[in-house]
Amino acid sequence: MAFLSQEQKDSIRDAIREAESRTSGEFVAVLAQESDGYRFIPVLWAALVALVTPAVVLVLSKFSAFWIEPGLADVYLIQILVFLVGIAVFGLSPLKMALIPARVKHMRASRLAHEQFHRQGLANTEGSTGVLLFVSVAEHYVEIIADRGIHQQVEEGAWDAIVADFVRRVAVGQVTEGFLAAIDGCGSLLQQHFPREGGDVDELPNHLIEI
Repeated sequence: MAFLSQEQKDSIRDAIREAESRTSGEFVAVLAQESDGYRFIPVLWAALVALVTPAVVLVLSKFSAFWIEPGLADVYLIQILVFLVGIAVFGLSPLKMALIPARVKHMRASRLAHEQFHRQGLANTEGSTGVLLFVSVAEHYVEIIADRGIHQQVEEGAWDAIVADFVRRVAVGQVTEGFLAAIDGCGSLLQQHFPREGGDVDELPNHLIEI
């Protein structure tokens, strides 16, 4: 099921069109549900729990009057069952994401953002004025990537307030509002350095791209 409604997607498309009417910059908005499957996380945690299972079984067999001491084959079977159940439990998205270190989540999300920058053609625009606005929902991650033509004219710190507001909005679930504010902010910033000129061509799609 789509994360945003069609009305929300249309508002993002219209915001991109409006921003591009003021500047020669090219904006692309990308929304990812999750930047990685993180399949190793459920397996890792399930394996850790399974490793301590024999010790737990041994303790229970020694100190519980209601526990029948299992044989070696029984312990092995219990360990396998714990491992399989653990994979299913730790694979649940909220729990899985909570177990992943923030550094790992940000690294995977940033990697996907840079992949999308090139995949969506932002590195090939005339004048090198492409800007990617990227959100990964599961990681609460936001990144704005501008092409080299923009970096030559706009100082790195000029983006800080836009990014900070973008992150704040996405963190509280205001994804659409975050996109709209960031697109408007980027449009105003680039208008100062790259005003739209006659003959500018809309090179890239304006609709929200969901991956």
